[in-house]
Amino acid sequence: MPELAEVSRIVHYLKKHAVGRTIEAVKAQEDDIIFGKVGTSASAIKNSLTGKKILDARQQGKYFWLVMESAPHPLMHFGMAGWMKFSNDDNAHYRPPKPEQAEWPPRFWKFVLQLKGEPKCEVAFVDARRLARVRLVDAEADQMRKTSPLKENGPDPVLDKDILTAEWLGKKMRGKKVPVKAFLLNQASVAGLGNWLVDEIMYQARLHPEQYSNTFSDEQIERLHKTIMYVCDTAVEVLADSDRFPEDWLMKHRWGKGKKEAQKLPNGEKITFLKVGGRTSAIVPSVQKKTAAVAGDVSEGAEDDEEAKPKRGGKRKTKTAKEEEDEDDEVEVKTSAKPKRGKKKADEEVKKEAEDVDEGESLPATKKQKTATNGAVKKSKKTKTEAVQVKSEDTTVRRRSGRLTK
Repeated sequence: MPELAEVSRIVHYLKKHAVGRTIEAVKAQEDDIIFGKVGTSASAIKNSLTGKKILDARQQGKYFWLVMESAPHPLMHFGMAGWMKFSNDDNAHYRPPKPEQAEWPPRFWKFVLQLKGEPKCEVAFVDARRLARVRLVDAEADQMRKTSPLKENGPDPVLDKDILTAEWLGKKMRGKKVPVKAFLLNQASVAGLGNWLVDEIMYQARLHPEQYSNTFSDEQIERLHKTIMYVCDTAVEVLADSDRFPEDWLMKHRWGKGKKEAQKLPNGEKITFLKVGGRTSAIVPSVQKKTAAVAGDVSEGAEDDEEAKPKRGGKRKTKTAKEEEDEDDEVEVKTSAKPKRGKKKADEEVKKEAEDVDEGESLPATKKQKTATNGAVKKSKKTKTEAVQVKSEDTTVRRRSGRLTK
């Protein structure tokens, strides 16, 4: 999922290619989720943006928006897999583009802005999973952060250093009793922090992600605050290009959960994994010690054993870095196949069905019925075996449930 640093990268490219130019035309595809869930539509996007000049591109946490010459302004959130692509620049994504992605308009596009002037440039918003959101905000440009949903978000660690001080952070943390990772992931606490950023911050600060937020000392909070600023500033400065991250960062070595060989840092320290608040967390147990109450005790190394052990009856597939990154925002639904019924089991079920037949229901005879001397049908006792045989031959007998058997 694009986090603070990845969104800052796209804002950089919007300023490079779109700011200062006029939108000549807009193409948009109706999507009742990406547009409709937040009260807008493809036609509204077209009508509101066509012919207007883009004055700026801005960001708060994971949200970003274009400042138009007049309201409304398009406010966007990438969700899990959203992004913006530029027809004249393949370098905007933080991952190298695949050869099959060279087509234009790109796959899964939701709207495309055609810009006036030279060089020719089109900007496309894409999302394969439809978890992104695009809304139109009718407000003055300098009031955008005072409107929903931006006003419900916490301070941005890069833009709001005057608000996000160590004192402010300590007061917020001690006002809640939740695992510190869950506190930092909450966008109402600090805007823009996602799974990999928080794991990096916790490792660099040498703090355990499960420890309750209200149990940290002043020194630990000061260290955490300093690390938040360092990690976020560094990631944004290099535009989320992981090749340019410091070599000792956890981000460069954490991918590969589930492999038989334990993940290690260059200094040999072991990386393990655990769940905190339902999210996969990479930690280095040798330096991230629990110093107070935690949400749940997880023995060091147990996570690797659990992750590496294949399930019975099948081999475990090793996840790619992309799958590892995305897995935390999706719920995995596991299903098990029903076992095949053996002949003995099937016979027992047929027998049970025969016993379930209502007493008042008549069963078709399989043999010629005997008659008494007066012509009346002579009743004969049927064994259970005969009942089973009758039941198996007649496929329309009603059961007590009132449903027809097949």
